[in-house]
Amino acid sequence: MSGEPDALAVVNQLRDLAADPMNRQAIVQDQGCLPGLILFLDHPNPQVVYSALLAVRYLTECRANREKMKGELGMMLSLQNVMQKATTPGETKLLSSEIYKLLQASSSEDSEQAEEAATSRRKAQFFLGVTNKRAKTVVFHIDGLDDSSRRNLCEEALLKIRGVISFTFQMAVKRCIIRIRTDLKAETLASAIASTKVMKAQQVVKGEDGNEVIIPFPEDGSIAVEQNVILPDYLPEEESLSQEPDKAVTRIGTGQDGAGWLGSAANFLSRSFYW
Repeated sequence: MSGEPDALAVVNQLRDLAADPMNRQAIVQDQGCLPGLILFLDHPNPQVVYSALLAVRYLTECRANREKMKGELGMMLSLQNVMQKATTPGETKLLSSEIYKLLQASSSEDSEQAEEAATSRRKAQFFLGVTNKRAKTVVFHIDGLDDSSRRNLCEEALLKIRGVISFTFQMAVKRCIIRIRTDLKAETLASAIASTKVMKAQQVVKGEDGNEVIIPFPEDGSIAVEQNVILPDYLPEEESLSQEPDKAVTRIGTGQDGAGWLGSAANFLSRSFYW
C-alpha cells in the first residue's frame, strides 16, 4: 500500500508529462487523464489543485487541445469553482482565471486549431484501443448528495441496476458520471436514485451552444428497475469504454518513461475515482 503514489505525486507526474509539448495532445485524448485532472481541481489539498492547474495550463499551450478541453464535462465549472472559492490562494485564482479565459476564447480559433490538429495527428504515434459500441456515459447532478453517507446510499442504488458499468463522483459539485450499456435509460438510474428518498437526480447535457443544460426527470417513480442479483453487469476488461477510436491512447511522447507512468497514473485514478 505504501508503494502506491498519492494524489500529489500523481498530479505532479502528470504536470511534468504535460510540460513536454510532445505529450500534450496524447494526454488530452487519453480517456482517463483529462477527467482525472478535472477531479484534482476539487481536491482539498491546495498543492494538488495548483499542480493540476499547471498541468491544465501546459495542455492549453497546444491549440488543438483547447476545444476538447473546453467541452470536457466539468472543466469550466471546476475552474469557476476554484476562482470563486474564498479559501483559494490568490496565485491559484489567477492561474485558474487565465486558463478559463483561454478556453472561453477557443471557439474563435477553430480553423487554426483544425490545421494544427491535422499536423499533430500525422506526427503523433498512437496505439488505438477497440471501440466499445455497447457503452455510453450519462452525467447527473444529484440534489442531496451532501456527504459520504449519501454517496454510499447512491452507490448502493446504482450497483443494484443491471447495465451499470462504472461511476465516478464529483462531490464538490454534487455530480455523478456513470457509464452504462446503451440499452439502459437514464430515467431508470434517476428512478433508482430517487428511491433513496433523500436524493433527486437531474441529467446534465451539452446544449447546442455548448453550454450545460440541466434536464429534470418525472417524479412519479413509476419506472421499473431491473436489478442485479449478485454483481453489476461489468463489461470485459479488454474492451475500451471510449466512444471514439481516437480517444484511446497508450503511447505518448518520444520516451518509454512517459508512457509507462501514464499507465500507472491511470491505474491510480481508477482506484481513486470509481471508473
